[in-house]
Amino acid sequence: MILALVVLTALAFDFTNGFHDTANAMATSIATKALRPKTAVALSGVLNLVGAFLSVEVALTVTNAVVKIQDKSGLPKAELLADGGSGLLLIILAGLVGGIVWNLLTWLVGLPSSSSHALFGGLVGATIAGLGWGGVNWNGDGSKLDGVVGKVLLPAVLSPVIAAVVAAVGTWIIFKITSGIAARFTDKGFRWGQIGSASLVSLAHGTNDAQKTMGVITLALIASGHWSDTENIPLWVKVSAALAIALGTYLGGWRIIRTLGKGLTDISPPQGTAAQSGAAAVILASSHLGFALSTTHVATGSVLGSGLGRPGATVRWAVAGRMIAAWMITLPAAGLVGAVMWWVGDMVGGVAGALVVFTLLVIASVAMYLRSRSGRVDSSNVNDDWDAAAETPVAPIPATATN
Repeated sequence: MILALVVLTALAFDFTNGFHDTANAMATSIATKALRPKTAVALSGVLNLVGAFLSVEVALTVTNAVVKIQDKSGLPKAELLADGGSGLLLIILAGLVGGIVWNLLTWLVGLPSSSSHALFGGLVGATIAGLGWGGVNWNGDGSKLDGVVGKVLLPAVLSPVIAAVVAAVGTWIIFKITSGIAARFTDKGFRWGQIGSASLVSLAHGTNDAQKTMGVITLALIASGHWSDTENIPLWVKVSAALAIALGTYLGGWRIIRTLGKGLTDISPPQGTAAQSGAAAVILASSHLGFALSTTHVATGSVLGSGLGRPGATVRWAVAGRMIAAWMITLPAAGLVGAVMWWVGDMVGGVAGALVVFTLLVIASVAMYLRSRSGRVDSSNVNDDWDAAAETPVAPIPATATN
């Protein structure tokens, strides 16, 4: 029963990862009308599905980056396998809940944040609660950038800065080269460039992020004695994880798409091409060099850079500030939820504890979904003017007559 809850929760996280991160690839293409909103999310969903099957190279050791619950081969540590691995399963379940809750909360307020960092934060919090501070891989062994500092904190600071610089330079060069040429002669070509680069980002996202869910589920299967091969992922795990992230992507996280596409700066096709190409270049270069970067941070930095590089463009720094604040508290916030969920599950104990944790997740998820129905954002209004929407006055409540 606990294993089933872990698998279901992991797929739920994968689903939220999909719709939460759709904006990374498609926000600029939607904003510049290079693609219709529903066409964009459908294309991104298909490419995420394809990308999920391209590689599982690091799936089984993905948690090693931040917590010490596996050895180098991917096997769970022996001391965590008592009682059918229930202790390890509770840590994983609580960590996943921390990631999902943070994903849903940031989606609700329309702020792009890293799903990977939310998952890592949840796992760190649950591990600290279950195993103590020594259960966290803070710095690795010192031979390479590793652990929470090397794989989470440093990339969180460096990736948006690098992406912003690349996109700003690219945008400036594009506008310099096309200066004096009528926009109607250039925009069509730039829109095709956006579609190509956005497709590349979608493919990379499916490859990178689906592995995390595959790895977590397989780790749970090994811990409970239902799988023993540390070299391969069960086919049904690959298929279910791929479908979950693709379906989430197809539904589209419209609130975040709107913030990234319209909230930071007003994007023209040349800017969109520079932003997406810059994001793709940074992601591919980091993968080749072995650095783990958040696609959300890279995509956001690229959009911001495209605003800085375009002559006369306006960057809404208040929106950027809210995004940065969300990034700064992603790890501790998801970690706090993960820790609390572990304490609740451990206090109740056994299957009942896991059921209570899962029930609390369902209640929180439903509450945030119902709250999102107020001020709904979807494909019909995702491209509405940002400033006009922000300045729309709220109708006063009419006074009631009294006798």
